[in-house]
Amino acid sequence: MQGTPPSSAVARSDFITAMRRVAASVTVVTTDGTAGRHGATVSAFSSVSADPPTVLVCLHAKSRIAAAVEANGRFCVNVLPDHSDSIADRFAGAHDREIADRFTGIPCQGDKGMPPQIDGATSFACTIDNVVQSGSHLVVFGRVEAVGHGDREPLTYLDGAYHRVTPKTVQTMGAVN
Repeated sequence: MQGTPPSSAVARSDFITAMRRVAASVTVVTTDGTAGRHGATVSAFSSVSADPPTVLVCLHAKSRIAAAVEANGRFCVNVLPDHSDSIADRFAGAHDREIADRFTGIPCQGDKGMPPQIDGATSFACTIDNVVQSGSHLVVFGRVEAVGHGDREPLTYLDGAYHRVTPKTVQTMGAVN
């Protein structure tokens, strides 16, 4: 296996090229509270622990969503269903010039002051447990307080494009003697 010795940093462009080959679920992180209602498409989301249920998201430290999540103390990770390309684009800021509020026309659940849960998404409503800065990003650990079960396969992102999860076809093999 070809690689770089651990003592030297890999070139940024090499890192980005390699990361483009890693598929990820497309998520929208939402928050609401004293800092207002905000949402952003986020690619770095992971389960941390089942005991207690904990997830993490990585947010650019200088972004509006990072500031709002920290100030509100709560967030929701919405794993978008496979038909939600337009929602992903909206929360990535693709339509900010035309639409002032990213939530306009997006069906969500949740009381005022609570992080919105996007209809149809698999959701993880969290309270911040810990925040760690690493490089340009904040790693935000959230204690999961509620989950919502999505109704479809997740939308994924790979090599600069959205994809849908398709199961491999199981081929039956003849009996081996």
